[in-house]
Formats: sequence, C-alpha cells, structure tokens
Amino acid sequence: MTFHGMWAELLPIGRDSASGGYRRFAWTGADLDCRAWFKDQAEARGLTYETDRNGNQWAWLGDPAAGDAVVTGSHLDSVPDGGAFDGPLGVVSAFAALDELRRRGARFTRPLVIVNFGDEEGARFGLACVGSRLTAGQLTVDSAHKLTDGDGVSLPRAMEAAGYDPEAIGPDPERLARLGAFVELHVEQGRALDLSGDRVGIASAIWPHGRWRFDFRGEANHAGTTRLADRRDPMLSYAETVLAARHEAELAGAVATFGKIAVEPNGVNAIPSLVRGWLDSRAEDQMSLDAVVGGVEKAARQYADAHGIDLDVVRESFTPVVEFDHALRDELARILGKDTGLTVPVLGTGAGHDAGILSGSIPTAMLFVRNPTGVSHSPAESASEDDCVAGVLALADVLEGLACR
Repeated sequence: MTFHGMWAELLPIGRDSASGGYRRFAWTGADLDCRAWFKDQAEARGLTYETDRNGNQWAWLGDPAAGDAVVTGSHLDSVPDGGAFDGPLGVVSAFAALDELRRRGARFTRPLVIVNFGDEEGARFGLACVGSRLTAGQLTVDSAHKLTDGDGVSLPRAMEAAGYDPEAIGPDPERLARLGAFVELHVEQGRALDLSGDRVGIASAIWPHGRWRFDFRGEANHAGTTRLADRRDPMLSYAETVLAARHEAELAGAVATFGKIAVEPNGVNAIPSLVRGWLDSRAEDQMSLDAVVGGVEKAARQYADAHGIDLDVVRESFTPVVEFDHALRDELARILGKDTGLTVPVLGTGAGHDAGILSGSIPTAMLFVRNPTGVSHSPAESASEDDCVAGVLALADVLEGLACR
C-alpha cells in the first residue's frame, strides 16, 4: 500500500466532525482502532508483530533477538482536537520507507523495527510519553498506577478495559539492549524549515521543559451579593499569573503557556473556591527555564497574597535538555547529503518526543518534515504531499545507510 493509501485509511480514525481535530486518547476506542491499523500494516508486510509489557507496538523485520536493531516510528495518539500529522506521520512514513527499501532491493544487515509508542501525548492521564518512560525506567510502576484521567479512571483500569495487563508494566532493559539506534520522523512543530526553504531537517536537541500545577484556593461565595472588597477570588490571582507567564517568557526568550484550567464550583453565578491552572514552559537552556518558572511562581505568590489566596505549586513533570547522539546525528547528515552535496539544516525543538525519552538508553535522532504554517496540536497542522514524500525518501535513505551496510 502506498503512503497515500495508508494515510487515507488512518485519517478518519478518531476525528471529531465538529472541530475537525483528533481525539485519539490512550486506551479509548479511537486509540484501539489505531492500534488495530498498525497491526494490520505489520502483518500485511510479513513482519513479526508484538505488543510489549507497556502497550507499545513493535513490527520486526529480521530476528527480534539478534540485537543492534534499527528502530523507526513514532506514536498514533493525539492531544485534544489535535492535528493529523503529529505522531502518525512518523508511523506511516516508517511503513512507507520500508516499502521503498524493498522496492530498491535493499539487503538488510541489521534487524529493522517499526514502533508505535503508547500514550505519547499524555492527553488522558496528564503525563507525556508514558509508554516510552515506562520502558526506559523513567516512570515507576507505582507512579504509573496512580495516574488517573478526568473521570477518575486509573491507568490500570483503562488498560485492563482495553484488554491489556496493567500488572505487567515496568522497565524493559532486555528490549532496550536489543536496539542499536532509534530514528523518529516527525512533522516540524514550528516554521524553521518553511523559513529556510528546506523540506527535511535534522534535530539537534530538545529544549528542557516541564509542567507545573498552580492551585489557587479562595472562598466560594455568591457572585451577585458579595461585595468586591469582601471577596477572596482565586480567579484574579490566576489571571494575573497568566499575564506574568507571558512577561517572563518574553524576558528569557522562552515560551510559557497556561493551556489547561479547572475551576470549582464552576458556576456562572459563583465566585470560585479553587482555580487550578497548568503551566507548560520550555526554554533553550536550563538557566532560562528556571528563570521563567521561578519568575512566574514569585509573581503568583505576590498576587495570591494581595488577594488573600492560598497557593500551592507542584511540578508534575520535567524533562532536562536532550542532546541527540552527535555521532548518529552526523551520520544522518552524511547520508542525506551524500548524493546531493547539500547541507541538511540542523535545528532544535521545544517539543518533547519519545526519541528524547529513549536518548538516555540508546542512540536516538530525529528527522523533521516541513510544516508550512508552523501550527501544531491543532486541526490546522499540515504538511504538503510532496514534503511528506520527501520525508519518506529521506527516512528510507537513512534506514538504508544504517541497516543495510
């Protein structure tokens, strides 16, 4: 099946007719349909298919036990009302690249494996890259079992309902020991390639990033009868903190976003008792990130004190800067420039990826495909057909250079 045929099959799964975005959340029906699609693609190509203890899917060409395997792929889940390309482009391109290599008559000297990592976006349980974190031992079993979604459903219950064994999850060093390199293709989440005029780029590093929960606690009261002077309204402190985050990010040349909020009692005619907001912040280096988050928290505490509000700040997740393996990165650049003599652009990214999680265990690298608008995590996310095909061919060249020499 061609790239376009696979893309057309996957496109309707989990798409919301009203927003046009995707709701492929971990262990839901849409996610299971994506998993079934992955299995079908693997079996149609005669690959050895398996699901590991953490729910990640693997499709092997060659002996899975041989070791030194070259891995490619990405994820199929989405953020709420996300775009079509973030994650799926890497998985579809992986199968298409394998098809291209078979068309070329490539002779593999290392096993090749295509992977779909589970729950990369963290849309349901609030923690990104759950599947790869568990595999790499960066998320403990106890912590994973405590993850719950907005309806109070725990990760173990969700996995069990989907037909998976939650008691089996945990680190998988034996599997990691059989992997020699991981190359993840991804749509660029930014406009660097569009501005430079290049279709494909290579990642240099992932910025340090994290998520912090700000709990502003005040006093619930009647919106129509409570004097302004008598109010302990946590929404005021939260609103001022949102503006402070923008200010601190501008000062540091970073990014900071309050994109999720929960309000109690959440009534139109009620002053809130609790406003809970989640800060996502990312910066090119650790010092800049610390300056942003520290500045936001300092401002939040000042605003809370001024309004008689109690404030708790909890760091829910954090990923330090990830420098992709320099030797592998240089090898990708050599392979892609071999016949053309062109220099492939190397660029950093503020987005987290499974490749970043695995970088502490095996050599990893990333390829980016041009995104003409730079929009991501939105239905407006896009990439042209020609650029997608260029990405497939680039990935095929890389895999041939790594696994067929």
